Amino acid sequence: MKQDYPVIQCDVLIAGGGSAGVMAAIRAKELDKDQRVIVLEKGDAKYSGCIARGMDALNIVSIPGIASPELYVESNSIACEGIMDEPPNHMMAQRSYGVMQRLVDLGVCFPVDENGNYDILQVHPKGKFCVTMKEPELKTILHKKMIELGTEVMNRTMAVELLKNEDRVTGVIAVNVRTGEICVIQAKSVILSAGGTARFGLPNNGNLYGVYDFPGNTGDGYCMAYRAGAELSGFEYTLTYYIVKDINAPLLYITLTRGAHLYDAYGNRKDKEHPSLRSLNYEDVINRSGPLRITMDHLEEETIAEIENLLFTTERPACERFYEGRGINFRNPGSDGEIELWGTEVFLCGGHGITGVRVNEKAETSVRGLYAAGDTSLVARGHLSGAFVYGEISAESATEFAHTVDHCEVDTGAVDRFLAKRAARLAQSDNPIAIEEFEYKVRRIINDYLRAPKNEYKLKRALWWMKRFREELSTMVYIKDMHDLFKSYELENIIQCAVLSATASLERKESRWLPWHYRTDFPETDNERWLKHIVLTQGEHPDDVVVAHKEIIRMAKEELTNA
Repeated sequence: MKQDYPVIQCDVLIAGGGSAGVMAAIRAKELDKDQRVIVLEKGDAKYSGCIARGMDALNIVSIPGIASPELYVESNSIACEGIMDEPPNHMMAQRSYGVMQRLVDLGVCFPVDENGNYDILQVHPKGKFCVTMKEPELKTILHKKMIELGTEVMNRTMAVELLKNEDRVTGVIAVNVRTGEICVIQAKSVILSAGGTARFGLPNNGNLYGVYDFPGNTGDGYCMAYRAGAELSGFEYTLTYYIVKDINAPLLYITLTRGAHLYDAYGNRKDKEHPSLRSLNYEDVINRSGPLRITMDHLEEETIAEIENLLFTTERPACERFYEGRGINFRNPGSDGEIELWGTEVFLCGGHGITGVRVNEKAETSVRGLYAAGDTSLVARGHLSGAFVYGEISAESATEFAHTVDHCEVDTGAVDRFLAKRAARLAQSDNPIAIEEFEYKVRRIINDYLRAPKNEYKLKRALWWMKRFREELSTMVYIKDMHDLFKSYELENIIQCAVLSATASLERKESRWLPWHYRTDFPETDNERWLKHIVLTQGEHPDDVVVAHKEIIRMAKEELTNA
């Protein structure tokens, strides 16, 4: 096929311009101002990703003299019920305070009291690691720094396929989400920071894009890494969270840590036990106790004003308009002062969960030249701190690798195969089903069969449906324009992630992280047999998921003691 696409060269390519991607770009340019760093972002990197604007806390900071990295490893291992590689999490905690200080230098606001002490909350099983942040412009601050350093950003551009030469990743094929034009980027090293699979299950309100995390996160990083031969793990960890009913907005910890009351649908007060999101989700699965509701009318005016300031500025201005539209006043008792919380759709995530591309403490995947950070990587429950720290670490490793290699010739055969597939998709103009309707059904089926409670029948049924959907995406769905084409790539990844999730969930024949992997046919936790990773790799084709069991990587006691 005649080449009709541009070929661009860079040193470090970053697929995803969210929290991890922007931090990776900053660090890469600081390390070598002359290297060419390109960021691919499906949206606009200024406001994209799970933290599209502001944030109220940095979840994990090991402040010297208050909480050590070793305590964090112990604490997070409890939260992960033992399924956590210790070295990556120890490294994240070890570097967390330094990253926080770099944010302070950039002008990010971490409030201090009259004695200069930070406001630190305990939200982990052990130790106080969560530092209050009041920065409504967090993402724009980081974006500005990234641009000032000379990073090149290609907005509205989706990385769709990794290119390889033997065992090494050598670049990507990318698609403009508006024009459908492709470009090939030759890269000496590649960092995947494209988020998790936020757009996975279907929200209760039926809104395709009203999901907990950034709706552009459709498992792109997971699937590209999988097809390139990298190891994945944690796909049985199918998350649901609690957020404000009918709007994608947080509330629980912001209010409970300041004295709000929490009730279930039966009027039982739940905040006395300071419940975790997991326990609330478990009660909802078992007892159908939702929706929950928050009341704040008993709080002091100063406290309510502080909560409003966090919600309406640091989080997002849309919150204020939402409550006004519902007639909700936090100060009034009764139904007009209560805020309903509802479980989210099921989703896959490295930051909030333990799903992702396996990396070591250098952000290296099992494929040469390929690195991962943020929700794409498996640094268990790393949250925003993990995204920032491993954004930096991935940039350091990718830069070091880029200095040791040259560009490889473009695999034109791989590009030609992609172009042929693209042409076939664009020819699907006579098929009967709109892609939005098809996506709705795919994600409804994911809700039906992949969220807890699970069992062998439901999981095998999910695999049956996903095989059918993969075929019907080509035979039943019509593609009317370039936007539909782009959405078809996203939907292909959602289906692939469902296959991976069902496969891992079938393999783990126990219940763990209740309720997120609750199997009615194996209701007990079995540490003797299942205290290990379920690792997935691709066989001869994407449908051929190879399953392996791998031991948890521990740090020697002397390493923890001397760290």
